[in-house]
Amino acid sequence: MEIEVKSQSDNEMVFIVRDAEVPFINAIRRCAMVNVPKIAIEDVNIIRNDSAMFNEVLAHRLGLTPLVSDLDALEGMSLPEDDDWDVYENGIMFSLNEVGPKVVYSKDLISSDSKIKPVYDTIPLVKLKEDEVLNIEAVAKVGYGKEHAKWMPTTVCAYKQYPEITFNEDEEIDYDCALACPRGVLKSDRRSKKIKILDIENCTMCKSCVRASANGYINVGFRENDFIFRIETDGAMPPKEVLLKACDVLGEKADKFIQFSEEGGSK
Repeated sequence: MEIEVKSQSDNEMVFIVRDAEVPFINAIRRCAMVNVPKIAIEDVNIIRNDSAMFNEVLAHRLGLTPLVSDLDALEGMSLPEDDDWDVYENGIMFSLNEVGPKVVYSKDLISSDSKIKPVYDTIPLVKLKEDEVLNIEAVAKVGYGKEHAKWMPTTVCAYKQYPEITFNEDEEIDYDCALACPRGVLKSDRRSKKIKILDIENCTMCKSCVRASANGYINVGFRENDFIFRIETDGAMPPKEVLLKACDVLGEKADKFIQFSEEGGSK
């Protein structure tokens, strides 16, 4: 198997996997979405809320506020499988004490740990009118995406098989098929009498070009064992950390399965 990173930023990573199979690629995708630990607000104690927003809606909004969850932030925190995970004091404490008129933003959340804070300062939480008071205490804990969407480290985690475009040289060149491409993958070059492929990785295999070709000049398919994989996060974790942790989790699951098989199954 071969991996080639095409692009990488703080919140997005695109890479190509060659010589792999669909079950393996899909297993990585699923692990990245639901088995990678992330920090999110779990318990909310609303002491006073004079705003027009219901307590339940405000608590839900706090839970979905992305918190820094990189490896440094996760170090030393209890995981859901630990016995002391339910202990209130083991989480990260947040407080919010504001008086209107003002818009309360995520930056107003005060954390007990300077490493763990909202990823973005400008997320609006609630609007307070004149003399309205908001007093909240909250606890953030580590969780998994399989339990709730607030613990999902990825906003996009998807793959597609690598596109492949071929031309039927026995037929006359059909320049109209290039014009039908909605993503600008193809370009008609009448001077050199051929159709150029500009960016095959941008092809979604919609086959608009195939349907536009009257003589079947163009064919769109895919490479069976090559994939384009994209991971995007909400900024809580770098996409590379998500990928590496997902691979570690998948490896641990494989080891448990092998051990289970060697021992002849559970009694």
